[in-house]
Amino acid sequence: MSEAILTQILSTLSSLQSSQLALAQKVDKMQAETAHGHYLKVDHLHPVGIHDHPHQYGHSDSDAETIVSPTFRPVLAQDAPPVLTTYPDQRDVEPTKMNWGEADPLARGPIIVSRDPLSFNIRNAIGAYGGPYSIYRALAIAMGDLAPDRKPNFDNTQPVIDIQQQPQWSDPSKIISMDPFGHLTTQLFQNEIKEGLDIRPTISITRAHMIVPELLSQIKSGELPVDGKVVINDSGEINVHKAAVDPVWYLPGVAARLKVEEGYLRRMLFEHSGGMYPELITRPDMKVFLPPIGGLTIYIFGDHKAISDPNTKLTVRVHDECNGSDVFGSDICTCRPYLIYGMEGAIREAQKGGVGLIVYFRKEGRALGEVTKYLVYNARKRIGDTAAEYFTRTEDVAGVKDMRFQAMMPDILHWLGVTKIDRFMSMSNMKHDAIVEAGIKILERVPIPDSLVPKDSKVEIDAKIAAGYFTNGRIPDAEDLTQTVGRGWDDFHA
Repeated sequence: MSEAILTQILSTLSSLQSSQLALAQKVDKMQAETAHGHYLKVDHLHPVGIHDHPHQYGHSDSDAETIVSPTFRPVLAQDAPPVLTTYPDQRDVEPTKMNWGEADPLARGPIIVSRDPLSFNIRNAIGAYGGPYSIYRALAIAMGDLAPDRKPNFDNTQPVIDIQQQPQWSDPSKIISMDPFGHLTTQLFQNEIKEGLDIRPTISITRAHMIVPELLSQIKSGELPVDGKVVINDSGEINVHKAAVDPVWYLPGVAARLKVEEGYLRRMLFEHSGGMYPELITRPDMKVFLPPIGGLTIYIFGDHKAISDPNTKLTVRVHDECNGSDVFGSDICTCRPYLIYGMEGAIREAQKGGVGLIVYFRKEGRALGEVTKYLVYNARKRIGDTAAEYFTRTEDVAGVKDMRFQAMMPDILHWLGVTKIDRFMSMSNMKHDAIVEAGIKILERVPIPDSLVPKDSKVEIDAKIAAGYFTNGRIPDAEDLTQTVGRGWDDFHA
């Protein structure tokens, strides 16, 4: 290649680079000016009572600034073009500061994720309230069934029981995947909510009576006694307190827990959610992310106040969602039988003066999803369903055998103040190891009895035991795994 041609190519590349830079600057300027042109400023609209709590907005976890009296400005008229993303130094962007791990909730400050006009410029979190249900809210607004500026009426929605604040709430190494004050939002920040700021709870706590067919038969037969307190009557009604928890991730803590770099974690979350939240990249100053995934539910049997008492016996079942088995009774896995067995153990513990706890995570199909799970089922049954190839079939489709990554699971136990579990109703080595590594003792592990294992699910249970699941019995060897065979297609259809 001649020197003249090379010089011409370099000159063209330099010109192209300059043009691209100029275009990018123009786009940024247009976006900033467009957004700013629709700001409806209301100078110094402070929420009632904010001066009563001068440290309510605390110190930033990313700098030393403190905003004592943030200015709430309505932003973006309804006919304004959407703002695709924002930047830390953008005009009128003044995020409310927060101190994750602060023991005083007023110093920690509210988690504000809403992009509504009054909240837009002071948001301090990325994502949306309600996880995946935010999409249905968007549909309701798009169809005109819900006004876009509609705010919830939180009267009489407060928790029915008091979950006592634990030291773990203010330890940023213990709780990084949920807001420990999420159930108190409407009480702690009621003045801001009354002023129109869109702040919503991420935890709700209620009570209920539950009837479970398998347990009802035990109650009817007298095997599970009616005590009038936990098992209320012979109709099978069981007394329970329950809490629903939406995920709230403190990204520096999540990155540290998973042993990855925060910037890389943000990029993977951005890219592999289809670029849904560009502020994961453009707003490194916002450290909190409400991901569009399902959360968890806890069910408490017995005195909730005794959960954190190390002198009270505690039985726990940590269960990951399996709709096919849990709800519809599919016999290809042990999920529902083990869940019911865990409930029975929790209820019996409560009847003896202890506490029983079920933690139910929305991690369908080992967090691979139900579509992937059914694809795996097809591959298993078409090729030949053996325990020896159980994990291979999943890896063929998903690339990994499990994506539940239990490292963040113990957060809910820390929230409840759990320091030891007397009876752990789980065989999972991943769950056990995550809990123990989180500093919580497990005194006894309880496997599912053989009598509760459906025949077709022997493939699953034998494969898991051979891979490290806990058992009181014999661990299958390689030859055993080839002999454990599930039903084939011919057994399903006439």
